[in-house]
Amino acid sequence: MRTVTFGGACSLDGYFARPDNSVDWLMWSDESAAIMKDIWVTIDTMIMGRKTWEIAMQNAPKSGGSAFGNIKTYVFSRSLSPEERGGVVILNDDPGIFVRDLKQQPGKDICIMGGGDLAKTLFEAGVIDELGLNIHPVLLGAGIPLFHEMRSQIDLETVECRPFKNGCVYVLYRIRH
Repeated sequence: MRTVTFGGACSLDGYFARPDNSVDWLMWSDESAAIMKDIWVTIDTMIMGRKTWEIAMQNAPKSGGSAFGNIKTYVFSRSLSPEERGGVVILNDDPGIFVRDLKQQPGKDICIMGGGDLAKTLFEAGVIDELGLNIHPVLLGAGIPLFHEMRSQIDLETVECRPFKNGCVYVLYRIRH
């Protein structure tokens, strides 16, 4: 079965972005790029919420074709019509059911990129296997939350914890199902 990893960068106080969706506080580094490079070769599918996808598209290179290369990309939206746009499939389906079915299909692993609303739905559906976070040494005080209130506790097992030279800490957890 394919592994589903929810990943992203967050502030120490648990925000993905400022209230205006800006991420000017993110501290890019060669170390975080190396982790992304290692992860990228293990996946063939990416899943995002609409808001995360729109921000990713604003920051993507304008080279034509899919911004995500050969990675099959699905975007869940309650406001956009289902369709395919530039190699990205927009869906209105139940994300939990969709990802559960996708896990059973042959292929490489699956990455869930950002999006606290989508993460809540997928955590509650029990389809996320790992949680990888690049925690930045900043307290934003307000913003777009990493996690939303969930129905029950989710227990984690630490797989890896790696400090970076710039003060960030990468943490990989396995979900205890």
